[in-house]
Amino acid sequence: MKVVLRKINKTPLDFDIKSNEIIFKGYLQYHSGKLILLKADLNGSTITNCDRCGEEFELLVDEKVEFFISDGLYDDENNLDIDVVESFNSLADLNELLNSEMELIKSDYHSCQKCENSED
Repeated sequence: MKVVLRKINKTPLDFDIKSNEIIFKGYLQYHSGKLILLKADLNGSTITNCDRCGEEFELLVDEKVEFFISDGLYDDENNLDIDVVESFNSLADLNELLNSEMELIKSDYHSCQKCENSED
């Protein structure tokens, strides 16, 4: 699902996307300047590998996601500590953002139930 950034205003634009067993549900809302706020929840499950034994297992996902999307290059004049994704074509590809968030979650350290219960 692609959204034209310049059409987003102060009224939240709701979205609900499903990819495999993950639901990405939230809204986009104009914040200020070229910034659009994205607030969403990621819920469901995905398959990943255990970082201890290497076996695949089902990882339950229940995450809150909040960041800004900049319509063009983001210039941090005020040295604010915020997460910003830059879009250079005035579009927010929500499927791509979902995939990126899932890759971030998968890149974290995860262990399967068997390894969590072992004493090693």
